[in-house]
Amino acid sequence: MSRDGWNPYVAGSLTGLVSVGSVWFAGKYFGASTTFVRAATVVEQAVAPEHASTLDYLVKHAAKMDWQAYFIVGIFLGALAAALLFGDFKVEAVPPMWRRRFGNSSVKRGVVAFIGGVIAMYGARLADG
Repeated sequence: MSRDGWNPYVAGSLTGLVSVGSVWFAGKYFGASTTFVRAATVVEQAVAPEHASTLDYLVKHAAKMDWQAYFIVGIFLGALAAALLFGDFKVEAVPPMWRRRFGNSSVKRGVVAFIGGVIAMYGARLADG
């Protein structure tokens, strides 16, 4: 493998083929947002179990380990393996591209990342996916 990693067109094409195979053989679409809702249910049950049964949305998506949870774990492990394989693994609160454009504030980066995640998750759940 080259130092630059995989060609994004090859990687994207392979991801598309895996997605088609997933639907063809298992009848399952790639997805992750429901798993985050299930994780929120686990947190809610740990923090405020007396309120857990009152939220219909979280009752509908009761916490369970299914293929999506393993899919999320696989994404993490695959990304970690690729970063270690290519020697790109590093822990940094503020990546260089962010630093050049917006400065060194890790708090600002965290707030913007959190807001972006909330917007993306809201859109994904609104689309039921």
